[in-house]
Amino acid sequence: MKYKGIIFDLDGTLVNSLEDISDAMNTVLTNLNYPTHTYDTYQYFIGSGLRNLVSKALPATNNSEDQIETCFQNMITEYREICTLKTKPYKGIVELLDTLVSQNIKLAVFSNKADELTKKIATEIFPDYFDTAVGLSTEALKKPNPFEAIEISKSWNLSPEEILFVGDSDIDMLTAKNANMFPVGVSWGYRTEDELITSGAKVVLNNASELTEIL
Repeated sequence: MKYKGIIFDLDGTLVNSLEDISDAMNTVLTNLNYPTHTYDTYQYFIGSGLRNLVSKALPATNNSEDQIETCFQNMITEYREICTLKTKPYKGIVELLDTLVSQNIKLAVFSNKADELTKKIATEIFPDYFDTAVGLSTEALKKPNPFEAIEISKSWNLSPEEILFVGDSDIDMLTAKNANMFPVGVSWGYRTEDELITSGAKVVLNNASELTEIL
């Protein structure tokens, strides 16, 4: 089958946003005199949305729902200001997107990052590449819920089986399977190749150009 559309995860797949996310959360923690974390630690906090990241970053003794919500709002405020400061596309991504556009492949972004920030990053770093960029607006629709991915396929008038779902985490591979899309992992993100394969990746890419071989 010729694949006609690709849905990409954002963080760890298209862009390396680790430092901006970490810096924003560490600012919140510092303001509260809580311990901060290294970039390596934050790498394992990313993937299930920023609210989940806040919960993981807070001390276990200060992790009430009220505290999480307050810190989440503060983190969003901090992150909104710096979300494209250090965030950059991974090597080969822009060239890949140019190639895909030239082949008339439909492209979208689906992230567990807040919808406002997903759209901001996608449009500022990758102007004119994506038909749509969808982030998290309702917790119930967070990946691996396939609802938004299926909605994208409907907007393209494509069956899910005609779409590749590309991501760097187990959450992305599960989303692909739940949507009946072809799961493609990337090894340059925040999870290991073994994790991706275990969670259902049919292919794991080691560089961006390999994606065109699947097409």
